[in-house]
Amino acid sequence: MAWTYILRCADGSYYVGSTRDLDRRLWEHNEGLGATYTRRPGRRPVTLAWSAQFDRVDDAFHYEKKLQKWGRAKREALIRGDVDLLPLLAKRPAARRRAERAIEGDA
Repeated sequence: MAWTYILRCADGSYYVGSTRDLDRRLWEHNEGLGATYTRRPGRRPVTLAWSAQFDRVDDAFHYEKKLQKWGRAKREALIRGDVDLLPLLAKRPAARRRAERAIEGDA
């Protein structure tokens, strides 16, 4: 089994990764043993914002790479479970701004 995950950092940023052992990897990030990104000052502690389990490591890795290309609004929609917004957030900037305004209106 493998996981793709999104961490919410203490500074409000997000980190996307993949692993075979989610609990161990979360511990590593919080102990300063994780990725360089989460070791930087102000990033810890991190909390698990979202995760998905995969049967194959390569599937988790490929999904990680896909999520890393996404913008903040699209990642936050996934975290909230608003998967119906994902296609809209993938559109051109004007459509994306409309979707972001709609999201902010719900908050």
